[in-house]
Amino acid sequence: MNSSFPGAQVVGRMAAVLRAVSTAMPRGISTAEVARGTGLARPTVHRLLAALTAEGFCDHDNREGLWLLGPEMYLMGTVAAERYDITEIARDHVAALADATGESAFLSVRRGDETVCLLRADGAFPIRSFVLYEGKRFPLGVASAGLAILSFLPEKAIERYLEGRDLAAEHGSDHAPDPLRRRIAETRARGWAENPALIVEGSWGMGAAVFDAAGQPAWALSLTGVESRFSPERRPEMGRLLMHHAHELSKKLRSDQVLPAR
Repeated sequence: MNSSFPGAQVVGRMAAVLRAVSTAMPRGISTAEVARGTGLARPTVHRLLAALTAEGFCDHDNREGLWLLGPEMYLMGTVAAERYDITEIARDHVAALADATGESAFLSVRRGDETVCLLRADGAFPIRSFVLYEGKRFPLGVASAGLAILSFLPEKAIERYLEGRDLAAEHGSDHAPDPLRRRIAETRARGWAENPALIVEGSWGMGAAVFDAAGQPAWALSLTGVESRFSPERRPEMGRLLMHHAHELSKKLRSDQVLPAR
């Protein structure tokens, strides 16, 4: 955590705690789970959560013993949405992808070195993949949305990221730098990213980057489903659909000058 100015460490810890709580919404999260997710001591986490709750940024379910985001986060998010939120602009594209393919379709946003799922729409096929859902975070390069965004960053940015992150430790050897570099090259050649059950066995995903006004990959549209639905014969058609909607959404966002939430 950055400690270059007074109080930075406390701010960094509070931000880490809030992110941990946000990933567990709407179920909620225990103090022990926040401690494990942030690497902070449990007493420290409890003090931070109590302080955040006193200010309305978190809430505590006394019956279940779980922490949730509080009303102040909702109010701030509502205000910030006018500047950053693209869900209303993207909703029709996500729904169209779900309707056309029968799979679950998503919109994710880049937030630093992560992607955060903002929007989900389910298609008609009755078997779902629940690897991705609103609020779920993955590091760049993990899952199809994160791979799609990472693949179209500048080369130097990609190399800095791969050298500074140990994705293989948490997500398996397929996410080591060399395998990732190969998948980045494949993604650039195809135009869309593929996740062949690298996170959960039997769950496939495909994603296409959505670009901001500066030409940088700031969001991604993606599809997930069971492996049998992502056959070699069907993937090119799904990829073309993703690319079409990603291109059209990119054009809309550039015309509206929507800012990415980096």
